[in-house]
Amino acid sequence: MAAIAMVAAEPAGDARALGDIGDRAGRLGVEIAGVAGLISDVSAISRQQALQADAAKAAAAEMNAAAAQLGDGMARTRETAADARHVLDDSTTAVSGVVERTGTTMTQLTEGALGIRSTLEDISGTLRGVEKASSAIAQIARETKLLALNASVEAARAGDAGRGFAIIANAVKGLADQIHDFSGQTVTHLAELGVALGDLREQAGANAEAAQQAMQDAELARSATATLSALVESFDRLVADIDALAEPVERSISGFETMQGELSALAEGAATCRQHLDEAEAGTQTILGISEDFMLFLVEAGVETADAPFIALAQSKAQEVAAIFTEAVKRGEITLSDLFDTNYREVPGTNPQQVVTRFTDFTDRVLPAVQEPVLAFDRRIAFCATVDRNGYLPTHNRIYSQPQGDDPVWNAAHCRNRRIFNDRTGLSAGRSTKPFLLQTYRRDMGGGEYVLMKDCSAPIMVNSRHWGGVRVAYRV
Repeated sequence: MAAIAMVAAEPAGDARALGDIGDRAGRLGVEIAGVAGLISDVSAISRQQALQADAAKAAAAEMNAAAAQLGDGMARTRETAADARHVLDDSTTAVSGVVERTGTTMTQLTEGALGIRSTLEDISGTLRGVEKASSAIAQIARETKLLALNASVEAARAGDAGRGFAIIANAVKGLADQIHDFSGQTVTHLAELGVALGDLREQAGANAEAAQQAMQDAELARSATATLSALVESFDRLVADIDALAEPVERSISGFETMQGELSALAEGAATCRQHLDEAEAGTQTILGISEDFMLFLVEAGVETADAPFIALAQSKAQEVAAIFTEAVKRGEITLSDLFDTNYREVPGTNPQQVVTRFTDFTDRVLPAVQEPVLAFDRRIAFCATVDRNGYLPTHNRIYSQPQGDDPVWNAAHCRNRRIFNDRTGLSAGRSTKPFLLQTYRRDMGGGEYVLMKDCSAPIMVNSRHWGGVRVAYRV
């Protein structure tokens, strides 16, 4: 009897051992999923860093080119400034000489103009004296003429005795007439000379003023010459400043070249790291697949695991949905073509993007009655949803089917219906034709928040065609 009891006890011990192996395999899958998620995050960060390194390398190259261009420009500017400095120096010397000679000439001209004006003033005074003398001569001529006339009268009275005196009187009278005529001409000529001297005096005055203005302009020209000299000195300082800046620019060019080399090495390192991470991510996905196949093997072998109730639930719901779809097609409620429609039409103004097909309204009517009760099966269940072969989830649980708002992060967590989840978990759940598929993954809740989940799915067959699958997701 004892031997019999021992033999009977061994299968129970084996069952417990297999159950323990199943539980450990499940936990191993969870750990692998967590590692896969971390590797995926690090890979995404690495890709971003690689992009940033490439961008920094490109920016450094552009800065290096700009610095080199600046250096070339500064060299050309330095040469141009030096040439300009020589030209200005020569021009300043020439201008200074011309201005100096012009100033001396203008000074001489001014002094001459002022001397002419003074001489004209003296001539005017002399002319006035001549006019007075001419008036006096005319007066004497008139008086002499009157005297000769009186002498002629007296000579006539004297008869023959006064004949000689009469001849003298006539001669004196003729001389007085000539003097009177000459005096008149002199007055006329003096008047004309006075007018000409007046005009000449005005012109001389204007010339003197112009000469004085020219002297002032000459002084301004001398000031301008001083300004040119100061400008030459400024160019000297500019050339010196450019020479001083050239050395830092050359150091910057060298530094940019060094930085560009270091950034190139960093970009190459990031690319190598990204390649290794991609390989590691692919490896973890392979291990996850092996873990999922191992769980399928254990369940099919009859091993009872902690996931068994969820597996049975997913299979039951898949059969229920398949029956509803098949019966609806049979009744003509929906055509087989509409049920398998994959023409996903975007819903305008949605973020994240939502889409609809010809079967979306149909699933909105029939699936809630199947999916909603699943949430009460176990408090760990997060959702129950049906997806087609492309990961399209038309009808979600009501708590994840809220109308979208203005916040994309909130929408990502609360508006998950009518969206395509074509990640590894979503596509595998929709395309697997195995009796069930148990996956472990990180669920993106939006806003950088992730939850470690298990996803048990079972296929939906409609008239021997694979439509998709039912997903039952629960927290681990």
